[in-house]
Amino acid sequence: MKILLLADKAEPTLWEYLDRRKLEGVELVLSCGDLPAQYLSFLTCFTQAPILYVHGNHDGSYDKNPPEGCICIEDTIYVHNGVRILGLGGSMRYNAGAHQYTQRQMSSRVNKLRFLLWRSKGVDILLTHSPAYKLGDDTDLAHQGFLAFRQFIEKYHPRVLVHGHVHQSYHYNFRRILHHEGTLIVNACGYFILEL
Repeated sequence: MKILLLADKAEPTLWEYLDRRKLEGVELVLSCGDLPAQYLSFLTCFTQAPILYVHGNHDGSYDKNPPEGCICIEDTIYVHNGVRILGLGGSMRYNAGAHQYTQRQMSSRVNKLRFLLWRSKGVDILLTHSPAYKLGDDTDLAHQGFLAFRQFIEKYHPRVLVHGHVHQSYHYNFRRILHHEGTLIVNACGYFILEL
């Protein structure tokens, strides 16, 4: 399955000057947040693939004007062609903004999903905004990863964790691809094509 991953920065060749070749063969679009709602809505006009999203810490406007034609999968499992995708958006709480959580609050969100995860026999993709703790995160509070995501990987072993939030320009040792406990971890900042 060819999956288009998006996060944090609208890709000019998918919006300002659309290159339709970048959408050829795409069967699913996953947005990790912090993107203009209009960008995601625009893409629905050029692909038949479902566009699933979670909230980033700068997506407060989604509450009033969500991306049209797209599906929010916060705190739920969405199944597409047999692939199970769980969405958990938001970042570490660093101010009073929307979609920010403490480590304890994110752990509570994950714990509330235990029955759903048991019933679905786990997930294939964990779609988040923030990275997992010490797996592609940064040292400042705003960009620190969630320990609950690391624990999720170690308990449920999803095939892939997709996140954004940490931009390539934030630190010199940026790595788009990591592996942990058999899980592929992808930082989708900008855009990335994943073959699953």
